[in-house]
Amino acid sequence: MMSETDEQLMTRYRDGDRAAFDALYRRHRGPVFRYVQRLSTASLDAEALFQDAWFNVIRSRDKWRPDQAFLPWLYRIAHNRVVDELRRNRHLDLDPEQATDALPATMHDHAVTHWLRDCVERLLQLLGALPEVQRSAFLLHEEAGLSLEQIGEVTGSGRETVKSRLRYAVRRLRAGLEGCDD
Repeated sequence: MMSETDEQLMTRYRDGDRAAFDALYRRHRGPVFRYVQRLSTASLDAEALFQDAWFNVIRSRDKWRPDQAFLPWLYRIAHNRVVDELRRNRHLDLDPEQATDALPATMHDHAVTHWLRDCVERLLQLLGALPEVQRSAFLLHEEAGLSLEQIGEVTGSGRETVKSRLRYAVRRLRAGLEGCDD
């Protein structure tokens, strides 16, 4: 049996099928949470923002149209929720502990573990230093796997603008991560 597309599930949910929402949530909760977590800051509650984004999906279900792709619509809701909170708070301090906690605790080579943690911390600092528009484009591309066109839908930007933001973000990240590619 073929699994239903996001659009089919969202149509069913819009028409009142709660199980369809549950399927969408299970399918996208991990990637959307990681996007919210990495776009937000340590001082913001990523879990609360993530939940708010899903509540906004619930509240906006009647506004969703079957002729639009679900994934960019979902990420636009999550993106807007985080950006609103960032603008409200006007600060950025990514938490390296949050990211490095995900590294395997049982690594045997402590030098490699230390090097890897340093690189992850440096990456998070560099991501935090990127302008929000570049950070968002980068995360939507790398974390969510969205195309340039879909990122444009999420951020309200043209394809060439998205492409430029990605190029600048990657250039800055590569320059700052020299030594981590050994």
